[in-house]
Amino acid sequence: MIKAEAIAKTYGQSVHALRGVSFEIGKNEVVGLLGPNGAGKTTLMKILTGFLHPSEGRAEIAGIDVLVDPLAVQAQIGYLPENAPVYRDMVVQEYLQWVAELREIAPDQQRKLISRAVISTGLEKFLVKPISQLSKGYRQRVGLAQAILHQPKLLILDEPTSGLDPSQIVEIRQLIARLAEEATVLLSTHILSEVELSCERVLIIDQGELRTDERLADLRQGSAAIATVVGPTDEIKAALGQIAGVQDVRSQELGQSDPHRLDGAHRFRVLGGDRQLCATIFDVVQQRGWRLTELRNDQETLESVFRRVTGGKSQDETRRAA
Repeated sequence: MIKAEAIAKTYGQSVHALRGVSFEIGKNEVVGLLGPNGAGKTTLMKILTGFLHPSEGRAEIAGIDVLVDPLAVQAQIGYLPENAPVYRDMVVQEYLQWVAELREIAPDQQRKLISRAVISTGLEKFLVKPISQLSKGYRQRVGLAQAILHQPKLLILDEPTSGLDPSQIVEIRQLIARLAEEATVLLSTHILSEVELSCERVLIIDQGELRTDERLADLRQGSAAIATVVGPTDEIKAALGQIAGVQDVRSQELGQSDPHRLDGAHRFRVLGGDRQLCATIFDVVQQRGWRLTELRNDQETLESVFRRVTGGKSQDETRRAA
């Protein structure tokens, strides 16, 4: 459904919003797009939807080149930007009718499709209410209704649960699950739990580069271990990093009341290797004569992956810092 090949976007001489981003997304996949603010997520979505031209590379939607025939591509897409594109001086029904006409939906189909979108987004009681009088959450629902009105094959949603209360978030999550039975969904959000509950795959972008493209099921099966060792820090870290398959060795602080806090003790999180990672770490430490005070499996999580590929900050932290 989506094919991106070495997409780059540069502003001026020095601002690189995207750097050679490539990936493919199949039909009916639900994929989460994550990254710190300013990482390039929105730029990528605008390129995929034809609102921006890439500086380099190409993108296809359903086999159609975005640059060659952007109108044909946009006919396949339902797009919800972070700020819902609604006219506040219109009432909900009037706005959706107007969108249906812009989408060139046949007059005999308009009532049926508008009714379907309204029911799906829970707007039945607000059809004759001015959009300006709706809460931010319900304005977001109106934006989502316009995105799904024409039954698109691809939904690109930028922060679809922004401004919603917890019960509304659950409803939108359930709606996305239903929509995924008929369409491919690319979902950008700052809420990691939403990706874990709604998506089957995650793309993480940082500083314009695609750093992670992984299925969540595979991520959860990844090998990781926590080891606390008494010995020279640099030598321990180097030795652990040389274990076959290890991708990353990261130091972790030992709290003042931590039972493993001993003189000369250092805790490390070791990512990668195979299912025998703990046994291999034990052998490495024993061979070098260091003292091992803690060794346990530590399952990889989306939060830990995000921290690792974005330099240690959580998704929430990157948002607050922006």
